Amino acid sequence: MASTGSATTVVESPKVYKTALGEDFVPPQFTIKDILDAIPKHCFERSFFRSFAHVLRDFVYIALLFYAATHIQYIDSLALRVLCWAAYGFVQGMVGTGLWVLAHECGHGAFSTSRFANDTVGWVLHSALFVPYHSWRISHSKHHKATGHLSRDMVFVPKSQETYLISRDLSELTEEAPIASLYWLFVQQLFGWPTYLLTNVTGQKYPSVAKWQINHYWPNAPIFDAKDFWDIIISDLGILTASAVSYFAIQKFGIVNYALYYFMPYLWVNHWLVCITYLQHTDPSLPHYEASEWNFARGAAATIDRGFLGPIGRHVFHEIIETHVAHHYSSRIPFYHAEEATQAIRKVMGSHYRVDRTNVLLALWKVCRTCQFVEGDGVKMYRNGNGIGVKPQELESKKRA
Repeated sequence: MASTGSATTVVESPKVYKTALGEDFVPPQFTIKDILDAIPKHCFERSFFRSFAHVLRDFVYIALLFYAATHIQYIDSLALRVLCWAAYGFVQGMVGTGLWVLAHECGHGAFSTSRFANDTVGWVLHSALFVPYHSWRISHSKHHKATGHLSRDMVFVPKSQETYLISRDLSELTEEAPIASLYWLFVQQLFGWPTYLLTNVTGQKYPSVAKWQINHYWPNAPIFDAKDFWDIIISDLGILTASAVSYFAIQKFGIVNYALYYFMPYLWVNHWLVCITYLQHTDPSLPHYEASEWNFARGAAATIDRGFLGPIGRHVFHEIIETHVAHHYSSRIPFYHAEEATQAIRKVMGSHYRVDRTNVLLALWKVCRTCQFVEGDGVKMYRNGNGIGVKPQELESKKRA
């Protein structure tokens, strides 16, 4: 309480919320101006030649791995051949994910100051990975503008406790078996990305629109605006081109070679894409906001930086995991300036800067078991039906009943 003359002003203390693990959480009070003013100006500078050099480098890696794979057939041992093909798919998938990240830079305009260069390089790279470039670019941009907003975020909209209880029937269960968590992780990692593109599964719901129209390929989908029509058509042409190339490759080289050289690495790209983005936006410490409590600075802070197998994340994945928080405050900062920007914003964010260096597989398991739905008023925090951390109100009330 503060007093000025005869007037008395009551200053309310900010409301304290509880994270999934019972830690205190108070929504950030800093502004987006505070954040952007702290970032050195040169961090916003983009160089086409520097960015494209990384594209060329990744294609060199792909070519060398492809060339090495052509010699696997000469190995006498079947077990060793299988092992080598598995290793090729895994490593080539990592390099392919790096190219996906560079196309992601194009979608944000962080690759170059030229929109034509961004869209040309991004369209080629993403189409080669069966990603509808403009369609994803548009929905992803809307995600960045409303990260953490429960009714506007276009990508990561967590289940409410009511929805989750219905889908898993936790009104009768107090704990989900670990085998069920493994099953859901398997489904998410294998099918999550194509399902999102085809059905917008983790995005906003449009109950008044036919389900077949809610996808990243239909020009009139509610995900897009009317002005986006031809960009969606161009994206679809990219997918049709990639499909035609795949068809002729199968006809010429056979479906087995196609599967070994391209499709296996492609599945790994999808896996890493889902894994990375899921872990960037899901953690026991992260909030989600209703409209009354959301602002851009708070939403961007509802993300977390992680690490990936030492230098692999920084070198092969172009630091997309390690510097994601800064990326949400300014998506036009190229990845090669993102670490410097991250260190600058940490001074402003203080305890609201989230980072977790847990091994990525352990982090996936922890998040899957802990972050199953959100509950709360205004600011919603993750909860679960596994007895981990803070007990969900719905389960507690049913127990008492």
